[in-house]
Amino acid sequence: MRAETISDIRFEANDGWERVPTELAHRDVAGVDVAANDDVYLLTRDRNGVLVLDRDGNVRASWGDGIFSTPHGLTIAPDGTVYCVDCGDHTVRRFTPEGELLQTLGTPGEPTDTGYAPGPGAVVHNVETVRRAAGPFNGCTNLAVAPTGELYVADGYGNCRIHRFTADGELVGSWGAVGIGPGEFHLPHGICATADGRILVGDRENDRIQVFDLDGRHITTWTDVQRPTDLAVDREGLVYVSELWRPRGNASFTRGTAAVDLPGRVSVFDPDGTVVARWGASTVMRDGLGNFIAPHGIAVDSQGSVYVGEVTGTFGVKAGRVPDSMAGHQLQKFTRAG
Repeated sequence: MRAETISDIRFEANDGWERVPTELAHRDVAGVDVAANDDVYLLTRDRNGVLVLDRDGNVRASWGDGIFSTPHGLTIAPDGTVYCVDCGDHTVRRFTPEGELLQTLGTPGEPTDTGYAPGPGAVVHNVETVRRAAGPFNGCTNLAVAPTGELYVADGYGNCRIHRFTADGELVGSWGAVGIGPGEFHLPHGICATADGRILVGDRENDRIQVFDLDGRHITTWTDVQRPTDLAVDREGLVYVSELWRPRGNASFTRGTAAVDLPGRVSVFDPDGTVVARWGASTVMRDGLGNFIAPHGIAVDSQGSVYVGEVTGTFGVKAGRVPDSMAGHQLQKFTRAG
């Protein structure tokens, strides 16, 4: 498998990289990030815990069983602490690398009031029932640490906001509203901070990435993207984006109903928003090496290798989109080859 010929940037899939024993088997990899020593941290579902792997895919540690409701995003801060975002519990928890709980943002089990009322009958997505913006949190999704040390949390499943916190976890302010205009969202899902002080938000069901300054002022929007779920930035400033499958007949708030099947993929953007690599979209071999079913989390290590976690069980199998035999397609490593 190689990336599409867009530039000289190439990636090759590593077959059988993850070596996890049966007792630590997991269904989904909701979040992934890489520590300074290149240990890979996975936030998994079914087990609902954290797995720590070395660069070769061997398990170093596991922790967090029984803590999370619906694990969603994982971010490692520059000081090595680990932020885990739980969209089902409406909280962000901060841990030591060994799994000791240090802090909880949000009130466990208590969403803020946005009018959100999930259930049958959604035309595009359940987020269309969000009636108003509110404070943290209602279905929070992911967290980014800015160069200033401040924390930015995407709050998307039951809200439409980005929340800004001090490094100590004090709320500074929030921005966002329901809609498709600049600074408006339909499911802000992934978020990252660049070294030059920009906040990039994957506005998933609007099929775009919105770019803001640290104060929440809209700078620009990137539209050459499909259902962005997570974002990561490497040392060169390249932005890596995991993009979710949109089955034929499913709709977007900005693009209408998909007339054809739009499989999941990964795209790499330069700092100005131009695609420089793209791979993994297949309608016939979604579970093939280098292809994707439901890419949900993405990270880059110090060597430029890319890790992509998938929520195949949650997104595909239970919904009948893929057979149960594909449920093991959850984590892939790609080595940069050019």
